[in-house]
Amino acid sequence: MTVIGYAPGAYDLFHVGHLNLLRHAAEHCDHLIAGVVSDEMLLRSKGRLPVIPLAERMEIVGNIRFVDQVHPEVLPDKVDTWEQVRFDVIFKGDDWRGTPKGIRLERDFAAVGVRVHYFPYTVHTSSTVLREALAVITGGPAGRVAVTADAR
Repeated sequence: MTVIGYAPGAYDLFHVGHLNLLRHAAEHCDHLIAGVVSDEMLLRSKGRLPVIPLAERMEIVGNIRFVDQVHPEVLPDKVDTWEQVRFDVIFKGDDWRGTPKGIRLERDFAAVGVRVHYFPYTVHTSSTVLREALAVITGGPAGRVAVTADAR
């Protein structure tokens, strides 16, 4: 039986933590689908747009050798995404473990037979840390980086 894995994420300001998550996920399944969260879903869930637009984030993630497929995640509910993609295991960073959203994820996926597998979160590098560093460099407000259309 082929095990299909799903690794959702924003993958904004792609860094080693993203690479580690995808590498480890690929080691635990036969076919890895990376779900790249859309700009609209990020605005809705995090209150900000990504620095890198969806098409470019999908291009970056899709060119990683251990990613077999890329899926644009445009639905707010991960189970609705599962209805479209059909995977056996979902991979998340362990910063989700034990949180209300992680507990809800585990409960919702247990109901459809999907296992939640956590990997260690890369604490020293995150998109939030990179975004804050860019804000300092560019003189913008902390936590938000102004990117003009020309810069994209």
